[in-house]
Amino acid sequence: MEVQLQSDPWEWEKPMATYLLRYHSDQLRSIASSPDPNLHYPLFIDFAELMEEHPHLARLIFSQPTPYLQAFDNAALLSHRIVVRDLEQEKNVVEKNFIHVRINISGSPLECSETFPTIGRVRVQHRGILLTVKGTVIRSGAIKMHEGERKYMCNKCKKSFTVYPEVEARNSISLPSICPMQKLKPCGGTNFQYVENTIVCHDYQEIKIQESTQVLGVGAIPRSILVILHDDLVDVVKAGDDVIVTGLLTAKWSPELKDVRCDLDPVLIANNVRRTNQLKSEMDISDDLVTKFKQFWEHFKDAPLKGRNAILRGICPQVFGLFTVKLAVALTLIGGVQHVDASGTRVRGESHLLLVGDPGTGKSQFLKFAAKLSNRSVITTGLGSTSAGLTVTAVKDGGEWMLEAGALVLADGGLCCIDEFDSMREHDRATIHEAMEQQTISVAKAGLVTTLSTRTTVFGATNPKGQYDPDQPLSVNTTLSGPLLSRFDIVLVLLDTKNPEWDAVVSSHILSEAEPDRANNDEDLAKVWPLSTLKRYLHYVKETFKPVLTREAERVISSYYQLQRKSATHNAARTTVRMLESLIRLAQAHARLMFRNEVTRLDAITAILCVESSMTTSAIVDCIGNALHSNFTENPDQEYAKQERLILEKLGSIDDFSDMNRMGD
Repeated sequence: MEVQLQSDPWEWEKPMATYLLRYHSDQLRSIASSPDPNLHYPLFIDFAELMEEHPHLARLIFSQPTPYLQAFDNAALLSHRIVVRDLEQEKNVVEKNFIHVRINISGSPLECSETFPTIGRVRVQHRGILLTVKGTVIRSGAIKMHEGERKYMCNKCKKSFTVYPEVEARNSISLPSICPMQKLKPCGGTNFQYVENTIVCHDYQEIKIQESTQVLGVGAIPRSILVILHDDLVDVVKAGDDVIVTGLLTAKWSPELKDVRCDLDPVLIANNVRRTNQLKSEMDISDDLVTKFKQFWEHFKDAPLKGRNAILRGICPQVFGLFTVKLAVALTLIGGVQHVDASGTRVRGESHLLLVGDPGTGKSQFLKFAAKLSNRSVITTGLGSTSAGLTVTAVKDGGEWMLEAGALVLADGGLCCIDEFDSMREHDRATIHEAMEQQTISVAKAGLVTTLSTRTTVFGATNPKGQYDPDQPLSVNTTLSGPLLSRFDIVLVLLDTKNPEWDAVVSSHILSEAEPDRANNDEDLAKVWPLSTLKRYLHYVKETFKPVLTREAERVISSYYQLQRKSATHNAARTTVRMLESLIRLAQAHARLMFRNEVTRLDAITAILCVESSMTTSAIVDCIGNALHSNFTENPDQEYAKQERLILEKLGSIDDFSDMNRMGD
């Protein structure tokens, strides 16, 4: 199409309307068929498509977004009236009063670093252009009514014009010094009269977004920016959501406080907001890498547990041994399959892990490494997690109450690592129960009533209260209550007991790690799993496989559950239902780890071994030992065969399982 060289924004309205009718007639018809004429309707266009069709117009929208986006909104109304006129024969076609063009920059040149900077790199040079930033919503303000425009008439030429509030002037409306109409032959009028009933009000909301900690270097402080939402954009995001915001960067005066200098704070007036919660778990996994995974399991077809242990060795390789902990970390990160029944009741698929151990047993090392393996993670401590704590809090900002998201909400869809778990505030202890089990947080503070999502995996670490007493239950050895401990699928106790043989092996490993020439660049997955490959593998199996329990696995888990019910005390019996759900989640996670879509007896028994390692005072299978001294065996498949026979004997159904195998064969 021929490029037109108009410089006045209003002269572009007809070409804009022609473009919308040609490329976005479907959206215009959909808007025309909507019943309410007073709602604000969005009309989405791709900037890349506009660049191909109207490169000059696209450049003007980028460099002068305020006037040209207003002209685009007028063009949208013009094209909408044309569509309504064409559809006047049809029923339920209503002319609308408000349509807003929303710019999507995906796949366009505006995705470069100059126009898509991190929040911490937003500078004065970005003021006045179409800017895009990405971050997580940490605060969400109340929705207000805001005066968007009003009309005045010049007393000299009798023509009316529209004026808009200025953000930099605290949203006040300033009249022009001379009449802005008839630019070729200005009338020079300076007296203006307000036109009655021409005030147009808009919905108005302020949110604050913060850059992701995943893209920051060590020691960097995450920066935040205020975003103003209007009309159809209000109330589309909440605290904890990942968003990409495209808009105009300007500034507003900070609130007036006594003895505090008033400054101009940067603010982004949003044109388009995209929630990326569905995209935040995406990861680039090539077909070649998937083929490598399949070849790896083909290589270990006859010794699958040996292949599994090769993967587990890649978890926190700087820590020697601790096989049980590394297996628990892998199963926790992978998680089970979420289940929603016919009534809509949701059973979580995310698993939770707690490490209770003496100082120097590597708990914090595992926390930090697990955060690297997760595509979205937040690391915090029980006391040092921000003013919002671990859940959510209401804060007063500029005389208005707003919700500020805590660590669990910010980690929605990922991993929340909490060190010093026992030092949580009382407020967090009361609300974290719902966050871990129902995966939501219900808020009713300062007149703000809402529910936030916390679909996150919790990985906690804590020290015992004084000297750990194996004869006492875990709730006595820690300051955590029984109901809170029951939320964890696996609770591992790491006791630094004296073991000369183990000390000798560990010291040799630490000294060998310190040698400078031990860097291993071997890409053979049978020998070593690099962090990037391991991260992609865990993500791939989690997204690809939805394991289903076989009859054999169901029978093993059911027998173990019934045995626990018989041996449990009255108080402990309340938690065994959660234990059953944990067994299913862990068995599904192990099936995913083994690159399978069905849960076999091997997965069920491995899940039982993990749960048994958590039950230090009520274990019915005494074959685990101290988790701190658990090491990788030379022949894991043979070792598993011994453990399997021991567990089945303990369950009292080894003959039944053997009969079932023969029937299956």
